[in-house]
Amino acid sequence: MNIKAAIIGCGAIHHCHVDALRRLPDASLRAVVDNDITRGKRRAADYGCDFYQDYREMLRSPTIDVVHICTPHYLHKEMILAALQAGKHVFCEKPVAMNSCEAAEIARVAARTRKQVAICYQNRYNPTSQAMARELAAARLGKMLSIKASLTWSRSPEYYLDSGWRGRFATEGGSLLINQAIHTLDLMQWLAGGVVRVKGVTDSSWLASTIETEDSAMAMLELANGARGLFYATNCHSVDSPLALEIHCEQGTLALRDNVLWRITPLGQQQLACDDVPQGTKGYWGTSHQQAIGDFYQAIRFPGTGSYCGVADASQSLRLVEAIYQSSQLRQWITVSG
Repeated sequence: MNIKAAIIGCGAIHHCHVDALRRLPDASLRAVVDNDITRGKRRAADYGCDFYQDYREMLRSPTIDVVHICTPHYLHKEMILAALQAGKHVFCEKPVAMNSCEAAEIARVAARTRKQVAICYQNRYNPTSQAMARELAAARLGKMLSIKASLTWSRSPEYYLDSGWRGRFATEGGSLLINQAIHTLDLMQWLAGGVVRVKGVTDSSWLASTIETEDSAMAMLELANGARGLFYATNCHSVDSPLALEIHCEQGTLALRDNVLWRITPLGQQQLACDDVPQGTKGYWGTSHQQAIGDFYQAIRFPGTGSYCGVADASQSLRLVEAIYQSSQLRQWITVSG
């Protein structure tokens, strides 16, 4: 079975999708879509595929099986629903939608059309993330007591001014939390089995004159496994540093530093557990689009297999982001609905 794909949106992230498709033995890129005709035609020529300016026209093609969505956040719901109703499977960049109500509508349509939807939380597939999940499942270090994460990245005013849709509630749905840090929040809730409630603060400092949304955030999380979570993120650093994440357990600690996972004994001895080696992409993004897309395509070939992040899974981190925004406004603990 050769799965034929189309990619909507030829911005920066679409390269990760193209590279992944090229490495899949039974998949082929048949079309790209972009509202910039010059850019879209150039990419189509590079990839040897068809070009469409209007994604709706592409959806009418019977040759397309899967649609990859790499567009601004406010377009996700519209494009996912249109693809599902056209009989296509969907692989979409995060977030699944602008809010959890939109995500719920997508879930209903996916169920009705019996098509599969995956949301790209590729960092779950990083070797270090998988190693942490295995360690916690095996309970080698005992019960999790707390998990802390620090994400310090850099985004310039030009990053927002050049795009138009970023840094605005109406089109991005927020900024730092829903775009960059949502991957970190997703890892925290995924490793802990969910979040019960949260108290957080969002603010804008260095980028306050450029964006209407937040450039920094912090939060305390009450996790479903009884542990506590400590979260901090900002886009105000001068460089994109790798995620720093630490899980403190009864009998030791798992520490992710500079893309290397260490197992630390109560006496402070460090043992190398795993590392992530960036392969042809930005290491701080995570390096696992290939695994995430491959897992989804496996599930298409063999329904019922695969462990890709579906709409229900992706909605958990989206609800967490919404709760932090709400908590910051109300200055109180917010229950994370599930």
